[in-house]
Amino acid sequence: MSKKNNLSTRRRAHDFDLQREKAEKDKKDKKLNAKKNKMKVDGNDKKKKGKSGFQVGKKKLKTKMTPSAKAKAAQAMELDN
Repeated sequence: MSKKNNLSTRRRAHDFDLQREKAEKDKKDKKLNAKKNKMKVDGNDKKKKGKSGFQVGKKKLKTKMTPSAKAKAAQAMELDN
């Protein structure tokens, strides 16, 4: 009988596979439950709107135009008129 077909070796391999599958299933279930709990919103946990929160939008930047850019803009304005 070959080493591969040994009953004890096959049984150990099978048990190991079952154990690994069970561990993976438990891990997925735990992750799914964590996501579900995270998605639940309590009335007390709602974020307040106003100045106490974080800024969401982009802030407008004031940029200084170079003299050549100003000249081009002035020239474009003259062409429109």
